Amino acid sequence: MITIENLSKIYEMGKEKVYALDKVSLSIKEGEFTAIVGPSGSGKSTLMNILGCLDVPTEGKYILDGNEVENMNDNQLADIRNKKIGFIFQRYNLLTKLNVYENVEIPLIYGGLSASERKERITDALKQVGLLDRISHKPTELSGGQQQRVAIARALATNPAVIMADEPTGALDSKTGKEVIELLKELHKAGRTIILITHDLAIANQAARRIQIRDGHIISDDGGNNNENIPTI
Repeated sequence: MITIENLSKIYEMGKEKVYALDKVSLSIKEGEFTAIVGPSGSGKSTLMNILGCLDVPTEGKYILDGNEVENMNDNQLADIRNKKIGFIFQRYNLLTKLNVYENVEIPLIYGGLSASERKERITDALKQVGLLDRISHKPTELSGGQQQRVAIARALATNPAVIMADEPTGALDSKTGKEVIELLKELHKAGRTIILITHDLAIANQAARRIQIRDGHIISDDGGNNNENIPTI
């Protein structure tokens, strides 16, 4: 599913080179639920951006679902993002002027699907997150948890190979955050590949596999043997 080898992201700061990621290697298999956890400045956001094809590495190899990503142009990266990756963001990234149906529809329009196929996918995605009865509501008429469920439905609608959740509980209260994590667990049980980016160890401990990152390096990877809480970074 995902393989990165000796992947680095280097920024030029005058005469100095800053390594946001330094020769990182890892593999994530299809159907895994993996949390990438680290504090601010650890490199986890940079890694997420590269895994999500929002950025490209300076050095190294990245293979996603059999496709070599590191040398793709902007149009190829956009196509990968639209068809193979579903994104869930901390702040939902919903358009307030559009209703629930229209927000979920956006990536399907970019993907060139017909109106009938879009309707089928949107209905199915909203059913999975329990929001069919809110289909005509605007985001401002929904709770934070409901808005995040809309964002999850939008990610599901493209039928992506990978769902990437970037701090999906960060803007939610603890009760609603737990509900969102439970929904991600259900999607994982249904066979989805989930990559969860978080700074919160308690959230990371909900995943089947935890990868700790610090100072641009992977410092631990339990390989899916999540039997006990990982120590504080």
